[in-house]
Amino acid sequence: MQRNKVHHVYTVDRLARDLGVSEALIQELTLGLEPEDGVIWVYGANDDDGILAFTDEGIEEVKLLLEQYHRVSPSKA
Repeated sequence: MQRNKVHHVYTVDRLARDLGVSEALIQELTLGLEPEDGVIWVYGANDDDGILAFTDEGIEEVKLLLEQYHRVSPSKA
């Protein structure tokens, strides 16, 4: 049986701060990502919407997406 070895995640606001980009940009770029890409949703007791979070693999995916975004839209960097 395969077990998930994830022991921590980073929220979208933390990742945006660390990468120096807006939360909105990260959310826009990651719309198509799936859990196998390192994206998960975290839900609290009174939180029906959830919070977007990323594993270490998800952060690498976001960095790749940001590189592609800046190549295509250098004026928006």
